[in-house]
Amino acid sequence: MTEYFDEFETQSADERAARQLDLLKVQIERARQAPYFDQTLAGFTADDLSDLAKLPVVRKSDLIDMQGKEPPFGGMLAVPVKDLARVYMSPGPILDPDGYAPAHDWWRFGRAAWAAGLRNGDIVANCFSYHLTPAGRMFEEACHACGATVLPAGIGNTEAVVQAMSLYKATAYAGTPDYPKALLDKAADLKLDLSSLKTLMVGAGPLFPSMRQDYHDRGMTCLQTYGTADLGNVAYESKAMEGLITDEDVIVEIVRPGTGDPVDLGEVGEVVVTLLTNRDYPLIRFATGDLSAILPGVSPCGRTAPRIKGWMGRADQTAKIRGMFVRPNQVAEIVARFAEITKARIVISSDDAKKDVMTVHCEATGDIDAAKIAETVQSVTKLKGAVVLAEPGSLPNDGKVIDDTRDFSS
Repeated sequence: MTEYFDEFETQSADERAARQLDLLKVQIERARQAPYFDQTLAGFTADDLSDLAKLPVVRKSDLIDMQGKEPPFGGMLAVPVKDLARVYMSPGPILDPDGYAPAHDWWRFGRAAWAAGLRNGDIVANCFSYHLTPAGRMFEEACHACGATVLPAGIGNTEAVVQAMSLYKATAYAGTPDYPKALLDKAADLKLDLSSLKTLMVGAGPLFPSMRQDYHDRGMTCLQTYGTADLGNVAYESKAMEGLITDEDVIVEIVRPGTGDPVDLGEVGEVVVTLLTNRDYPLIRFATGDLSAILPGVSPCGRTAPRIKGWMGRADQTAKIRGMFVRPNQVAEIVARFAEITKARIVISSDDAKKDVMTVHCEATGDIDAAKIAETVQSVTKLKGAVVLAEPGSLPNDGKVIDDTRDFSS
């Protein structure tokens, strides 16, 4: 029984780059069938994967407005709607398509399921929703790609789900990280046997170390995936449990929040994803709004794709100060106006009278006039703020460009 889903998982860096560049060139031509990308890709050619940084990002947070102006998919669909297999509506509302794909794994979660250990003979209780949102379908197709059998449990009706899992002797679970505990507790109350359950494949929520340890103590392996309803699979854990391995059919960039500029290796920033094999919905430089960082090296499991640390917060750090919204792109504009500034962060606090206080911390080189920075801050944000100059590398590496420290609890 092979350890890997396919031969691409152990490619050299050069082999992977060459394959992904070939796929990117095909995807660019395919994307030109979508009105939005036909416009943003005008005159663009890719000679290297790094050329992607020349293109604008499209942010998940903009999808509602884009889809409202050009329904249903904001001009980013490369096929007629009639050629889709399913359509969904995620919270927001954000509309998501689902197409036909070889091996019926359109969302590409099969690789994640294989790394979690799912194989032919497994019976998987799929506790992701099957209604309106695509998560249930995503993970059902992933299980089928590994030859596993699916119990389409969905969300809720815990007692019935536990009964079915016990009767079928379910060996695996797919769903949010916290729900297995509810299932196990309910099984104990009903005196039903779930001892066959050995593998948990989780996503769409935080997996806390104590939670994973609890499952481990019960004899179960718990591995997480990372993806979105727009992109499908982005990255996944293997049993090495050292970071999340990026999918072979995506390119993951980490950019400074509020910009499309890639950060240095290891620096925290916003996750931006380009799909390479989805010909129906060819998202290019799609900014998820999530923070993460690229890990150095490769996974001990032998998979050689780049790894990310996992979910590290939200990049959309928009805050309201004295009645005005301050956004990450405004911080980026302030930095862009001064060659001496390499990094900046707005810190929001409250004084003794509970009034908002804005301080702009700037990593700067050479001589720079803090008063001129303060003038620019007021021009860009329409708010006055104190400026603090800092040494390069002194600001925290957490991806934050707006840090709201106000206490709203009292």
